[in-house]
Amino acid sequence: MDLILASTSLYRKRLLQRLQLPFRCIAPRVDETAQPAEAAPAMAARLALAKARVVAAANPGSLVIGSDQVAALEGSPIGKPGTHTRAREQLLAAAGRTVQFHTAVALCWQQRDMEQLHTEPFTVQFRPLSATMIESYLQREQPYDCAGSFKCEGLGIALFESLAGTDPTSLEGLPLIALTGMLAKAGYPVLA
Repeated sequence: MDLILASTSLYRKRLLQRLQLPFRCIAPRVDETAQPAEAAPAMAARLALAKARVVAAANPGSLVIGSDQVAALEGSPIGKPGTHTRAREQLLAAAGRTVQFHTAVALCWQQRDMEQLHTEPFTVQFRPLSATMIESYLQREQPYDCAGSFKCEGLGIALFESLAGTDPTSLEGLPLIALTGMLAKAGYPVLA
């Protein structure tokens, strides 16, 4: 079975490597602009499915994984900061508050006309953070390509009071618990 991760994310690649399955990565060409009034879970699901579909269309015999994550603060989506200034703004806004992460994973196999989709919520309660703490974190970790401006698998864990969710890998960008079930349903069990 040819397994493809429709992503250029090093984080998702590292997560999928944990399953010890052979796979390759292909960059999906998908416009990630939010739709008007689109809720975070709907946006994550739409983009994960779009990424998987576009790569599956070019590789109809392959099993294709697409994933996307959207963070929301009080219902408003927050994306990847891209810059130090924007990351500081995001973390100042999140300090002492709750941010909801929605990570969607899609599995498409065009040859079998099969699609599966799962969205995993995860809640992060941020500690009260001073400007000095935020600056120290950003200088050390530089999480400018991460939704919400942190890397929970690194020093970002020090920003949190608590985490709530069923799949910790969803917070990193690819819900492996859901994905292993989806792969098994597609006839490609991880522990065969």
